[in-house]
Amino acid sequence: MSTFDELLDALTWAAVAVLAIAGALSASRKQLDPVGFILIACLCAFGGGTVRDLILGAPVFWLAVPGMVGLAAGLAVAVFFTAHLVERRFVVLLWADAVGLGLFAVLGAEAALRAGASPWVAVLMGTITATFGGLLRDIATAEVPLILRREIYASAAALGALVFVLLHEAAVGRVPAISAGGLVAFGARAAAILTGWSLPAYRARPGRDYPDHR
Repeated sequence: MSTFDELLDALTWAAVAVLAIAGALSASRKQLDPVGFILIACLCAFGGGTVRDLILGAPVFWLAVPGMVGLAAGLAVAVFFTAHLVERRFVVLLWADAVGLGLFAVLGAEAALRAGASPWVAVLMGTITATFGGLLRDIATAEVPLILRREIYASAAALGALVFVLLHEAAVGRVPAISAGGLVAFGARAAAILTGWSLPAYRARPGRDYPDHR
């Protein structure tokens, strides 16, 4: 295994960790019990990658690495006992989610390419990997999912995955492609958090009047 592969493996564990923390913080806002913390943390950390692997017909990634489940569960329990020490839990949740989004957007896209998927499918799989864990977390905790809000969230993941795939197809090298894609996804999400950028939302308009032909 190359040094960069070792780094990517470490980043995968880091992404699982930050998303597990984000899920556990979400559980703390709903005042769940320790089992609820573990469930929401695992949904957030593994949901997107699981959906990706099932769609691609690949082995589900975390089943071969039980230590990842132990890490997510351990962090969930730790957050159960320490969440009250964090004054602005939602802000921490947003930033933890942004880090996980940037990492999983490119790692998910690369996994799809390795499985033989076409470039556009790889972009889609990267987006799903980065966002569906948060979607499952929000559904389970009865929140409006971030992916359905006006916030730049899924679009940030898609942009990062697209940058990675384009650079991969241009054969610029694996290291710069993954690095650039991850930074673009995280940067777009970070900018949205800091500035409040959002996509335009549909605004209700008066219905059309149709002539009466009776």
